[in-house]
This record gives sequence, C-alpha cells and structure tokens, in this order.
Amino acid sequence: MFSEFKRRDLLASAAVSSLALAPQGAKAAPLTEKEKLARIASNSWPIRQIFKSRPNPNSRSAAATAEMKKKYGEITMLDFPQFTKDTFPGVTKMDIFSGLFGDVSDDSMFTQAAVNFNGQTRTTYEFDPHTASGRAWLDKMAKMMVKTGTTCQHISNNAPRDLAEHDLEKRKAGIVVGKKWLDAGNALGAKSMRVNSGGPRILPAPTPGTDGYPKSDDIAKYMDNCIESLKELADYGAKVGVKVTLENHWGLTANPTNIVIMVNAVNSPFCEATPDFCNWEHEHMLFNGLKILAPYSSSIVHAKYWSRWGDKNDVRRSTKVMTEAGYKGVFALEYEEGPWDGVEGAKYLYKEVLTAL
Repeated sequence: MFSEFKRRDLLASAAVSSLALAPQGAKAAPLTEKEKLARIASNSWPIRQIFKSRPNPNSRSAAATAEMKKKYGEITMLDFPQFTKDTFPGVTKMDIFSGLFGDVSDDSMFTQAAVNFNGQTRTTYEFDPHTASGRAWLDKMAKMMVKTGTTCQHISNNAPRDLAEHDLEKRKAGIVVGKKWLDAGNALGAKSMRVNSGGPRILPAPTPGTDGYPKSDDIAKYMDNCIESLKELADYGAKVGVKVTLENHWGLTANPTNIVIMVNAVNSPFCEATPDFCNWEHEHMLFNGLKILAPYSSSIVHAKYWSRWGDKNDVRRSTKVMTEAGYKGVFALEYEEGPWDGVEGAKYLYKEVLTAL
C-alpha cells in the first residue's frame, strides 16, 4: 500500500523527468498498425445472441436471436477465441462476459440466483468457477486461447453483486463470489475484472438537511459499504494478479466522481476504473465523464456505440479523449444497439477505433 500523496509525488517526478529528457516540442511517434491492433480487444457482449443458451421462448429477443443464429451460426465461449481472430484481423485480446461462461448443457457448473432487475425478480443460472466441472471448463478455455494465440484482457462480470448493500451477510456473499471469479480470471490470465457496485440501480435523491441544504447520507452509506468490499477484493486481486475495476454501470457508478472517490479510498494498484463510452445518464457526461476517469484507468475501456445518444455518440472523439489524457490500455469493441446487428456493429467499432488511434 502507498499513500495518495506518495503516488502523486511519484507521478509528478516521472512527469518532470520525462519532460527533461524529451526534446522541446517533441511528439510521440505515431503507432504502427501492429501497435494499434495490440490496443484493441474483441467483446463477447455484442454477439451474445449467437451464443448457445438455455431455451427461453418468453424472451423478448427470441426472434432477434433466431435471426442472428441463422445469419452467423451458433457458438460457445470456447469458439470465441477463433471468432475473434476470424472477425477482427490482427486482434488477439478479448473482453469476455461472465454470463456466457460454461456449458449450458451441464447444470453442475452453474448455480441459480434470484436477481432483482428494475423491480422484478428473475431466476438466473450463473457459472460457478469453483465447481469441479467449472474448473475443467476454465482449463479448456485456457487451452483454446493458447491454441489460437489469443489472450483474455478483461472479464466483464455481472456475478459479484451486493457489494454496497447494507445487509452485511449479502455483502459477504458478494465478496465470496467476487473472489471465486478473481480465481477464474487468474486461470484465464485476465489482467482485470469488472465488479458491479450493487445498491440501487437508480440512486435515492438528496433530502434537505436540518440547515435546509440538500444532503445525501444514503448515498454516502452505500459508498462506505462498497469501499469496504472493494478493499477486500483488491487485496485478493493482488494475490492472484487480477485487477478489480469499476465501470460506469448505473447506480453508484453512474456518476464518475463516485468511481474516483471509491478508487482513491481503496488506494490500491489493483483497483481502478473501466470507463464505458456510453453508460451515462445524460449527454454532458459523454466526453467529460471519460476525462474524469481516464487518469484512473490502465487496463480496459469499453469503446461503445449506442443509439440512445444519436449522432452525439462520437467513437473517434471518445477514443482520442482517452489517448490524449495519457491512457495506454486496451479498447474493447462493445457495440450495444443501433443500425447494425452485433457483429456488424463491432466491426464498425473496430474501424473507428483503429482510425482514431
């Protein structure tokens, strides 16, 4: 552990040294094509419809899923490394979504969980990395990556939850799940893994204090809980070599300043931010939010296109915001929704990010 002051001193010293060594007015050399490709990762989320899944005739996306599979065929996560190489020439890094892990025909590697989403409770099957069959599947995935020459840069994880909850037992259970997934990240060689903060998806509004000024004690309490959970996960992540990251993913983390506060409070090189280009609650955050989070990011950014922002969703500009702030990590191609299907949208992002780098 090191203090925030010491970290700032080290960064300041490094900056002064680099300025002293660099020729006056010198600019960084443009990246080669190979260097650009090394900074891009495929992303399994945009193409989740073509993954083999449990039958769900009541799914609102059943028709779209059938159409996607008709067009592109059906795959599993074990096929995703080769899909990456075939679809994005030169790309070998991957950002893989936790909900697509495992063999859905083998219930022994899954646990059932009741999840509250927008006020409705639904039962989900979640991959358990600590089951014998789950460990065997992870071993298969690791061997497939070696075979195809691909690597896992990041796990976009929905499984660890309740990290900010007031109920201590729920928080402890969430931490246990998070540690299991950090073990999974270690098995796959992942550099980082997202954890969701938990707590309300829409934060409570401030209320007037006794002095008449608005106060958000409820939010502060949720943040205290989350910081405590993140400290334990970051310490465990340091042991297994996988960073814990916070994405602007609704609730507490919808506000980039909250992410900065929590990362600073944890104060560990194994806890950082994973900015997403589009997961904001209003348009003024599209680029300003990235500027706030860029200094706290080193591993992965979600380079996203999402039609909810219309023509304000400028992928090239967002990419440059990050690089001009000194970000040297990887951009994952996370198409959300718009005029293309998931495969076409990810290919669009591939071209846009390459152009901007």
